[in-house]
Amino acid sequence: QIVVWDEPFFQGKKHEFTTDCYSTPEHGFSTVRSCKIESGAWAGFEHCGFQGQQFVLERGEYPCWEAWSGSNAYHVERMCSFRPIACADHGRSRLMLFEQENFQGKRAEMSDDCPSLPALGWGSSTVGSFLVRSGAWVCSQYPGYRGFQYLLESDSPAGEYKHVREWGSHAQTGQVQSIRRVQQ
Repeated sequence: QIVVWDEPFFQGKKHEFTTDCYSTPEHGFSTVRSCKIESGAWAGFEHCGFQGQQFVLERGEYPCWEAWSGSNAYHVERMCSFRPIACADHGRSRLMLFEQENFQGKRAEMSDDCPSLPALGWGSSTVGSFLVRSGAWVCSQYPGYRGFQYLLESDSPAGEYKHVREWGSHAQTGQVQSIRRVQQ
């Protein structure tokens, strides 16, 4: 469950959702300005139709837009669509990353959070493709889970992300330097 408000700090018009919201304007909100995640994990998006910059929202309070986009590469003052992340399974998550597109080149397998791929020994600042075996993962552009976020899920096209452009509508670079599991 997600509760959203059209003003910062849980003020103004309020609405509760338990399923996808394709477009906040369809529910009388030009955008979401604050929210609380009561249960589960959610993916928020800058634009309607699950497009634009992605935000992973886990249980807790987000009193203003900086709370969900403060560490991103650019600040996004709006969230116009969101959906639950159904496959988040923090305890049994498995991810394979590949140096090149189409699951080619050097590869590594992960089952735990990694705040710095370079420190782990990944020789490149980029990743070409991902295969999500189980769970949901957040890949971040920079070490320490900073920069653009890319949500990768095992139930999204069989967990196969063959090219950067499949990571999200805003994905423009294969730069990934930290990865963590989504928590329910």
